[in-house]
Parts: sequence; structure tokens; C-alpha cells
Amino acid sequence: MDDRLEKQIGFAMAADRLKGVIRRSLTLGGERGENSAEHSWHLALMVMLLAEYADEPLDEGRAIRMALLHDLVEIEAGDTYCYDQEACQDQAARERAAAERVFGLLPPDQAAEFRALWDEFEAHATPESRFVHAVDRLQPLLLNYHTQGRSWREHGVTSGQVVERCQVIEEGSKRLWEYGRKLIDDAVAKGYVSR
Repeated sequence: MDDRLEKQIGFAMAADRLKGVIRRSLTLGGERGENSAEHSWHLALMVMLLAEYADEPLDEGRAIRMALLHDLVEIEAGDTYCYDQEACQDQAARERAAAERVFGLLPPDQAAEFRALWDEFEAHATPESRFVHAVDRLQPLLLNYHTQGRSWREHGVTSGQVVERCQVIEEGSKRLWEYGRKLIDDAVAKGYVSR
């Protein structure tokens, strides 16, 4: 095989490890935590499904590619639970180092393209990155709500923490944030999350 194909296959095999990175959000059946590969697929699907609610015009294909790539660094850095203040302190540094290694597996042109999409997501500076971030926060909110807040309750998460974490939804979609706020309020009313 030529070197380019070897690198691409190597990257694909490394990406398979994302299936083993378990998140705190539960699948809707509630029997297990979703893995980061499932999350990335679900996020890409939701970006495609909900693109009409973006506050700014989107390059939908670019946003979907960004959604598929955004958590690949977790192969090396692991998933950082968003409500763990201590773990979040060095998350950015761990993920930047992981991005160097993971995207460095690719041929140079693809490494540059994929890394640029990841950097764009991290910067929140384009309509696509703001919308993908919005949906990235909405997706676990939906899972937590539809599993009656089980993960929130298990980890002592409050509604104030959820609001603080999810407010970024508004930067990409005021309509989705309005929907998310209603879910949080309803979750409080139903006892899924404490005040």
C-alpha cells in the first residue's frame, strides 16, 4: 500500500477507539452511558436535522464535518465531564496536545483540513462553529431530560449548572435555546434536576 492510504487507514483505525470513550450522558434506554462516537454521529445527524434553526446562514456540510470531528481528540484526552471543575482546568491543554497527535496521523493535506475544522469548532468564531456548539450542548440536555435526569441526579448537578453550561446554545440558535430553557424548567418541575 502507498503511504497516503496507510496513514488514512491508520487514522480510521485510531478513530475506532472513540467507541470506547464512555460519556456520562445515558442512552435513552438508560442502560448505559453513550460513547463519544455515538455522540458525534448523533450530533452530526442533529446538525443536519436542525440546521433551519441556526441564527445565521450555514455551510451545512462544513458544520456536519465539524460535528463528526469535534470529539476525536477524546481518543487521547478522554471525555471530560463538563460539571467536574477540576478536570476542566487542564482540558483545553490536554485536547490541543491530543489534536496534534490524532490529526498528525493523517496525510499532511487532510491533517491540515481536519485540524482547521477542529480549531474552528474550538474558537466559536463562525456561524458553523456556533451552531455546532449549540447542538453539542442541546444533545446531552435532551438525553438527560429524556432519562428523567438520572445522570444529573447521580452527579448532584443543579439546574443552575445546567443553565450555565447550556447558555451557549443561544449563540448559535435563539430558538433552540428557548426550547432548551423550557426543558430545564420542566426538568426542575418534575424533579429531574435540583434547583
